Amino acid sequence: MSRPPKIPNPLTALRFDNRFTTLLPADPLAENRRRQVRGSCYSRVLPTPVTAPRLVAFSREAAALLDLSETTCRSAIFAQVFAGNLLLPGMDPHAACYGGHQFGNWAGQLGDGRAINLGEVVNQQGEHWTLQLKGAGPTPYSRTADGLAVLRSSLREFLCSEAMFHLGVPTTRALSLILTGEPVERDMFYDGHPREEPGAIVCRLAPSFIRFGNFEILAGRGEISVLQQLADFTIRTGFPHLGEPSPAVYLRWFDEICRTTAELMVHWLRVGFVHGVMNTDNMSIHGLTIDYGPYGWLENYDPTWTPNTTDSAGRRYCYGRQAQIAHWNLAQLANALYPLIGEAEPLEQALRDYTAHFDRGWQDMMAAKLGLVAYEPALDRELVQELLRILPEVETDMTLFFRGLALVPTKASEARTSPEQRIAPLMSAFYRPEQLTPAYLDRLQAWLTNYTERLRRDNLPDAERHQRMHAVNPKYVLRNYLAQLAIDQVEQGDFSLVAELLEVLRHPYNEQPGQERFAEKRPEWARNRPGCSMLSCSS
Repeated sequence: MSRPPKIPNPLTALRFDNRFTTLLPADPLAENRRRQVRGSCYSRVLPTPVTAPRLVAFSREAAALLDLSETTCRSAIFAQVFAGNLLLPGMDPHAACYGGHQFGNWAGQLGDGRAINLGEVVNQQGEHWTLQLKGAGPTPYSRTADGLAVLRSSLREFLCSEAMFHLGVPTTRALSLILTGEPVERDMFYDGHPREEPGAIVCRLAPSFIRFGNFEILAGRGEISVLQQLADFTIRTGFPHLGEPSPAVYLRWFDEICRTTAELMVHWLRVGFVHGVMNTDNMSIHGLTIDYGPYGWLENYDPTWTPNTTDSAGRRYCYGRQAQIAHWNLAQLANALYPLIGEAEPLEQALRDYTAHFDRGWQDMMAAKLGLVAYEPALDRELVQELLRILPEVETDMTLFFRGLALVPTKASEARTSPEQRIAPLMSAFYRPEQLTPAYLDRLQAWLTNYTERLRRDNLPDAERHQRMHAVNPKYVLRNYLAQLAIDQVEQGDFSLVAELLEVLRHPYNEQPGQERFAEKRPEWARNRPGCSMLSCSS
């Protein structure tokens, strides 16, 4: 009897070049038990096998970064590998050691408690992409947790990673979302009511997952030699354009981190994104959005809003404070890098430059959202500030307001336009029409008059202004209620809404006729529903 033909494994074409584990010091202990890990950047650890991996979705754009075809991503072996059941030749699974400040307080060692890096793939363009499984089992950094993840949090991370990429926001990427076939117990709001939820694993990609906290833990422990090894490695692999590591290069590197972080904050504010848990261990050294937990989009424009139940009292990480918190987090990174530089003033100057980078970026961003050719402080400061005072006065959907603002009539048609016609493109943004009092409408109309006069100064054709504004003001964002609807359906075995959302979110700035339901403001049933309004860090 002849043997069945051996089926080739298309994933063996992935080429691994594991610089992180090759060049940096490893945890000398091999056992996977919770403990303090000292003098090391990582611990080697294997993913925990699961019983019945089933692919829910994959991102074809993220797959292309690894030179993987759609056929490969739909194969049975793909689900086995990216659920952690099967290691490919060249993989070197490990969890990173880092610390961090959580809600402003030093938390000590944190580390990859439910994330396991499979290794670094080099694609055909020579780019390095670290593959990381989130929810693949315990590591030495799991503390009292189980290292697993549930569908609820995993689906939200998968969709949001790719949505942010298509919005033009720097981000880690998501390759796949896989159900494990095993239940995981979670207390969603930490209120003593745990329940079993479907387990899931996301495979995410980044040039590296190095965070501010990777440096903080080493500096905090006085492990300066390892701190320098990690800094030198990071510069040589992620920032080679800065030159060979030296005190001067460390400073240029920190300045670049400040600049890219400022740019990231501007992007978040542009699209109305609220991260929800901006601890220093959730800040990427590459200026990427990382760790999608209790995030949300600013639907009702309220700068004090946070999606994180843990932050509901202090609102440290609310929408309007994100740029300030990023500055604070950068200061903690500066403290960690100080032993390599030995001078405080250059680091302080880079922090001051962060503020200047952010201010300029924010002004340019607001000018773009309003369809102005450029931000002119003498003309535009009060115009912008008055708008930001008006928006919170009534419950106003931020995304729909700015999208509709592009359609407000201006120029020659202005003389023939009634106040009702001028405000009509904005009406879909208001949640409660009864809040639109005569006093509010008079104030809004006065602002619109000043705004259209400012537009006439630029003298842009309406069609060009519409195009400019629609290129920076998205129509489609991953509203929490949409993600929750997809979660509900997957729990019932229906994956179709995940695929539909992924396709719509690929083109967030386009009109997409027939998909308008995905651009509607939050429905009333979602106002206070768990998962649609406030979320916990387990989300």
